[in-house]
Amino acid sequence: MARRVYFSFHYELDIWRTNVVRNHWVTQGYGETGVIDASLWEEAKKKGDAAIKRMINEGLEGTTVTVVLIGAETSERPWVKYEILRSLRRNNAIVAVRINRIKNQDGLTCRKGRNPLNDIIVTEAGRQVQLSTICPVYDWVVDDGFNNLGKWVETAAREAKDIRPSSQMQDEGPSFSELLEWIKSGDTNVAQDLGRRRKIAVRRGGMNG
Repeated sequence: MARRVYFSFHYELDIWRTNVVRNHWVTQGYGETGVIDASLWEEAKKKGDAAIKRMINEGLEGTTVTVVLIGAETSERPWVKYEILRSLRRNNAIVAVRINRIKNQDGLTCRKGRNPLNDIIVTEAGRQVQLSTICPVYDWVVDDGFNNLGKWVETAAREAKDIRPSSQMQDEGPSFSELLEWIKSGDTNVAQDLGRRRKIAVRRGGMNG
């Protein structure tokens, strides 16, 4: 059964490795993808956080599985967390695939990065757990993603569990740029309060890339 898949990844660092995976998915006839190309990212970034969120939300439409491609710094990219949370809210199954062993355009691999699913707390069967304890994590090279990606996606879709982001992960809050504007205006009390309530990305320095 062909499935429409959304690929979540670190745009600046891993576009080459992502294209290796994405192109394989498409050429093997597995189905369409909701991956966002470079031109769309650049255009949305010029327009701000709201435009990026809208682009991601539209990219997720019609997908049933989100594949998180993990490179060296994927866990540090706030938009990956946003994509994962939005995926969970629309009941997408989640699969994580390490792509650090895929060679880039210069023939180089990169270091093994932290799993971004560690940072997502979900509620399953009444208990709060890390998403990484529920969703499978594969290695594109070691686990032969070339021949097995379709199986991983299909298995995840069939075995998808009823999981939701925990209440502490629900508040997406204002954008980082909005917080900066409040700080510049001198209203630091408001900015600090909003910063405490914001659960996604602010502590890592904003929603860039």
